[in-house]
Amino acid sequence: MKESKYKKELAEFDVEKAYKTEEVMDLLKKQPKRNFTESVDVAVKLGIDPKKSDQNVRGSLTLPNSLGKKITIVAFAEGDKADEAKKAGADIIGSDDLIEKYKDGNIDFDVAVTTPALMKTVSKLAKVLGPKGLMPNPKSGTVTENIEKAVKDLKHGQVIFKAEQQGIIQGTIANSGMDNAQITENLNSFIAELKRLKPASSKGIYLQDIYLSTSMGPGYRIDVSQF
Repeated sequence: MKESKYKKELAEFDVEKAYKTEEVMDLLKKQPKRNFTESVDVAVKLGIDPKKSDQNVRGSLTLPNSLGKKITIVAFAEGDKADEAKKAGADIIGSDDLIEKYKDGNIDFDVAVTTPALMKTVSKLAKVLGPKGLMPNPKSGTVTENIEKAVKDLKHGQVIFKAEQQGIIQGTIANSGMDNAQITENLNSFIAELKRLKPASSKGIYLQDIYLSTSMGPGYRIDVSQF
């Protein structure tokens, strides 16, 4: 589809308007169809100062409805924990051998998980994984004794998030193949988790802006008063 035609079909989109959630769902469904399944992404501007350690919001959430997206998981694990990771569906499993494999930055996975016992080993890759946002972290549930559950949750459709510059949090919460109720349920769960994680030191309006978009579409501003 030519871009001009695409824009024409988005004529009713008002960049300044704050829409109700149900209106946004309808707008998403009315968008021109692509020949692939698009992701549905959320961006939330929080009233925080991410430079302050006590306001650096981050976490993970297993969404009510699976994203249906295939992700490659590497598990830094040994012994019984390696067996648990394999049983849960981890794609790549190892320890020292993986440190050697990834030390040059040739990353072939989407998420890394590990156990507390191996964090010292995994930290050798901090300079490689850190800048890519792939370093396991207890707050995101990727450093855990229950590695089997972590892998299963990630495979189901767990979204991992953290506040970026300007206090913005982004994440994929659905796909264009889901119905409105499923997308709405995932969005509501995501926002509820952000509210639960509100730092005690955060003053003023916490949820400032919420935008929802497909991977190729515009960002629809959602009325935050609904939440």
